[in-house]
Amino acid sequence: MTKILGIIPARYQSVRFPAKALVDIGGKSMIQRVYEQSEKAKSIAGVVVATDHEEIFNTVKNFGGRVVMTSPDHPSGTDRCHEALTLQQETYDYVINIQGDEPFINPQQIDLLASLLDGDTELATLAKKIEDPEEVHDPNVVKVVSDRHGQALLFSRGTIPYVRNHEKDDWINQRDFFKHIGIYAYRVDILGEITGLPPSPLEKSEALEQLRWLENGYRIKVSETTFPSIGIDSPEDLEKVRGLY
Repeated sequence: MTKILGIIPARYQSVRFPAKALVDIGGKSMIQRVYEQSEKAKSIAGVVVATDHEEIFNTVKNFGGRVVMTSPDHPSGTDRCHEALTLQQETYDYVINIQGDEPFINPQQIDLLASLLDGDTELATLAKKIEDPEEVHDPNVVKVVSDRHGQALLFSRGTIPYVRNHEKDDWINQRDFFKHIGIYAYRVDILGEITGLPPSPLEKSEALEQLRWLENGYRIKVSETTFPSIGIDSPEDLEKVRGLY
């Protein structure tokens, strides 16, 4: 049976929203909300928070969660997940990187991603069909196109694919577009390999780390989810979602 560890990277510093893991949402910290939602997933053997700050570490300890202290110098959540994995006493087949700023993550999304992890799958992630026409051309919404076997061909902040001979406002009526949902699964040996890769040209251009993996020949399996992703990237985002609790 495939053994999967859920890791929630939670760094203290954030350009747009420092210490956001500790903000209060309905009487609980954001990191506790993410942790409790993640624990509801049936497919994972455990959940651990990987942080770089004592206050987040103590917050997780105080609500009874598992947590490890990692380096403050990691450039990405993927790198933090790799260090957190090396600190575990148990062995695992896969790691699922759960975003620490999504307090409403649906456990079924984690289970859907886990269903792709059959031993052959190197990397996996999720995508959702775009319903809002404005998101099709929004560079803050990362798009993904996949092949017939569900393997990612490309991720981009640009609009992919391009729809020729139609006005841009009409593109969403001509074909389906999919936005990337930022939850990743890594086979443990692949996680060790990709964290040793230097940044790639496409990654530098688009500021998307998954492009480094594709450029180096790794395969990323993509499954479609129907659940929305509600990330909190700014204080304004927080005010919008507080009423949901």
